[in-house]
Amino acid sequence: MPTTPAPRVSRRIAAITESATLAVDAKAKALKAAGRPVIGFGAGEPDFPTPDYIVEAAIAAAKLPKWHRYTPAGGLPELKEAIAAKTLRDSGYRVTAAQVLVTNGGKHALYNAFAALLDPGDEAILPAPYWTTYPEAIRLAGGVPVEIMTDETSGYRASVAQLEAARTPRTKLLVFVSPSNPTGAVYSPAEVKAIGEWALANGIWVVTDEIYEHLVYGDTEFSSMPVLVPGLAETCVIVNGVAKTYAMTGWRVGWMIGPLDVIKAATNLQSHSTSNVVNISQLAALAAVSGDLAAVDEMKLAFDRRRKLITGLLDAIPGVNCPLPEGAFYVYPSVKGLIGKSIRGKAITSSADLADVILDEAEVAVVPGEAFGTPGYLRLSYALSDEDIVEGVTRMAVLLGEAK
Repeated sequence: MPTTPAPRVSRRIAAITESATLAVDAKAKALKAAGRPVIGFGAGEPDFPTPDYIVEAAIAAAKLPKWHRYTPAGGLPELKEAIAAKTLRDSGYRVTAAQVLVTNGGKHALYNAFAALLDPGDEAILPAPYWTTYPEAIRLAGGVPVEIMTDETSGYRASVAQLEAARTPRTKLLVFVSPSNPTGAVYSPAEVKAIGEWALANGIWVVTDEIYEHLVYGDTEFSSMPVLVPGLAETCVIVNGVAKTYAMTGWRVGWMIGPLDVIKAATNLQSHSTSNVVNISQLAALAAVSGDLAAVDEMKLAFDRRRKLITGLLDAIPGVNCPLPEGAFYVYPSVKGLIGKSIRGKAITSSADLADVILDEAEVAVVPGEAFGTPGYLRLSYALSDEDIVEGVTRMAVLLGEAK
């Protein structure tokens, strides 16, 4: 008798959705390549070149035959030492090189962390809006994302009361992100401490993503949770990397910091999945984390100016409510006032519809809130020139002004 053929792709992998942010960026770049004057607010990467001294370190490394060979799967010893020193310098958190695993970017660090911590059915509390990769990496590890909603009325910050309401006997960990992608929200030191103390009291692991640690503005202060709650050190994993701070998104160097047993387990996993990160990139990262923060300080000045510029332009559009972000390089305006209307004969039933219309009619690429677990919003990166920001948002304003 005929049998039903087995699926060609495993259910586990077939369930993964494409990265919405990368998809929007790819579509925008394809349209630009075809000659259309698209302005892309989709990609989360600085528009600055990698600093020269970092590039020069990579060039020098590429010329040395010893870097043409395999190196330890967990990272170059000198880079791990430098990451430990950088962590103490920048956040006041003292760790050893043995607590560091060098990964192929921040995404890889997250995947390793969730794989090392989660068993099938374990729940991971995930405040929304969230970066698109978090729930997918949790599910790949067999975990269950438990989303809790935040919005502009709370500054896109979750409260201890919300976390406690989401906690169950299956809760294994909390994903904590400050500064946030996609909202730019930054938790105050008091809020970070309260959440860390809640996690510690309830035996819940924290995976905290600190990739935007240096991109905070005004009087806003970055806080590292295990610094404020030292007792959390044995149940906390920090994810970080050079991508955002040093304009090195394409170099693919990240890391995770955690207890020795977790780092050892994640290193074992990496030894079978990717082995060592590209040596040339590791040497470039070594130059980055060993150097000063002059380059990021220059970028911060530009980002600070741009966040004020784009927020003012967007907030002036009827139907759009754009809070001023405190960190990272994103704005996350509510567009709920435009849902249910029509623009140029096209019905707007969701923020996804609105993003499609904005791309088709105004040739501006934005990411809809559906990608981040909160429909009714748009994410725009302001990591592009002031001129492009003004041109892109002006196009949007003209188009959205026709909503009826």
